[in-house]
Amino acid sequence: MPIDPWQTLVDILALLAGGFLLGALAERLRQSAILGYLAAGMLLGPNALNVVARRGEVEILAELGVALLLFSIGLEFPWQRLRGLGRALAGGAVQIAVTLVVGAAAALSLGLTWRAAAVAGAMLALSSTAYVLRLLARRTEMDSPHGRLATGVLLVQDAAVVPLVLLVGVVALGTSPDAAAGVLLRMSAGAVLLAAGLWLVFHVVAPRLLGSVVLQRNRELPLVLAVVSGLGSAIAAHEVGLSPAIGAFLAGMLLADSPFATQVRADVGAVRTVLMALFFGSIGMLGAPAWIGANLPLVAACVVIVVMAKALLAAIALRVTGAPAAQAAAAGLCVAQIGEFSFVLAQTARGSVLDDEGFQLVISVTIATLALTPYLVGLAPRLATVVRRGGTAARADSAAHPAEGHVLVIGWGPTGQAVGRRLRDEGFPVHVIDLNVRLAESARGEGFTAHVGDASHPDVLEHAAVERALAVAVTLPDPRAARSTVEQVRAQAPCARVFARARYNLYHRDLELAGAQVVIDEEAQVGRALAASLAESLDAMRPERPAGRA
Repeated sequence: MPIDPWQTLVDILALLAGGFLLGALAERLRQSAILGYLAAGMLLGPNALNVVARRGEVEILAELGVALLLFSIGLEFPWQRLRGLGRALAGGAVQIAVTLVVGAAAALSLGLTWRAAAVAGAMLALSSTAYVLRLLARRTEMDSPHGRLATGVLLVQDAAVVPLVLLVGVVALGTSPDAAAGVLLRMSAGAVLLAAGLWLVFHVVAPRLLGSVVLQRNRELPLVLAVVSGLGSAIAAHEVGLSPAIGAFLAGMLLADSPFATQVRADVGAVRTVLMALFFGSIGMLGAPAWIGANLPLVAACVVIVVMAKALLAAIALRVTGAPAAQAAAAGLCVAQIGEFSFVLAQTARGSVLDDEGFQLVISVTIATLALTPYLVGLAPRLATVVRRGGTAARADSAAHPAEGHVLVIGWGPTGQAVGRRLRDEGFPVHVIDLNVRLAESARGEGFTAHVGDASHPDVLEHAAVERALAVAVTLPDPRAARSTVEQVRAQAPCARVFARARYNLYHRDLELAGAQVVIDEEAQVGRALAASLAESLDAMRPERPAGRA
């Protein structure tokens, strides 16, 4: 059937509108908006209201959303930091092997054929990278001990997607092992070529472009470069037979050492958010509400078994590779769902070793475990406390969100420099945000932690850990930029004390209304300084009065 672009746009609009309404409802009920996206897909999909009947075109955009998410995560993981995940990466490899074998054995004990059992084990081995990493980032737990372990496991799982697809092809579709080995060999060679090509682009070509005066003056060009980098690397990975998500992550990792990494991640944020909403909506479209309702006891039992088994097996795998018990248990709970790439395996096996009933069971259990994921990730720090058998749940949360107590200085012009240096002399840790690369580099040269980016963008503030800042000093001279930045700071860090510079007295009240507790009025300060200096000079010029005269 030829693709009707207008019908595709209608389908996308319907999914986004439904996701917005149900996502807003979920947030109002203090739940994750992603639950609303999943529900919108189920209700509007072909198995319910049939408003969106064709999933293919939507799914392509959805996969690009996952790629952009992994690109953004890669920007947080330069090579040196990725090497620090060694234990977690090893744990991920063990987790895949153990879960695959145990899952296959359990399926065999239930009477499935060995082919179907192998497919079931492969599907159980994967978790949801897109969902878990997004939740960890929102909870600022990416750098927590269990967050690093979970991230390592998920990255290894993504790297294993293509080999697992080949495995399912061998056992389900009768693909010869020699043919699968040839594909795997070509895929490995393609991975090496892709890594070399991306390194060349980001370490030779990109620095010249990113350092150009034109790019720094034009705010649209970095956005174009960010989208081309994220999506281009995903397409290149697909062309050489790799997972697009892994290609995008590799590109982000190679670009992470660039001073523009923070702003690039912020620039792709809006596009990524829209595509991720489509991604979870497209997953929901596979679900059949009527089938789930008719088989609710079976689905519920399978969900409980899957979550408990996956959490336990992942914890054991991480423990075997040297992770502390508490951290391993928390990370295991984070990856206890069935992941989105399991749909690819299920669709590959459908009709051969997986009948329609089995396919619907897999889809239903996967959607249900995804719906439970926000609660699993939220319970992870508390589980770590229980395993340690000390402290309270509240202390677990404080461990996951350490109070940094730093001061964030936004703008590194003469005013910002004076503020930062004085605070450093007073012993406070200072973080700096400035859109100008040279100013940010000069701040780093003085020993400050500096980020390049637009501080009015929430992703840039999040990267600078604004929610954990003791105070924020907004020293921007532009009144509109200062106001929008104060509003974003107040929205993301309601407990931080905000100090703002008002270049003109006219904007003093605006900054107070935006949320600044202390506003330094530049014109008033200059007026007082001029008055004091003038009075002192005139007093010195005044002739002494003779004694005895009034």
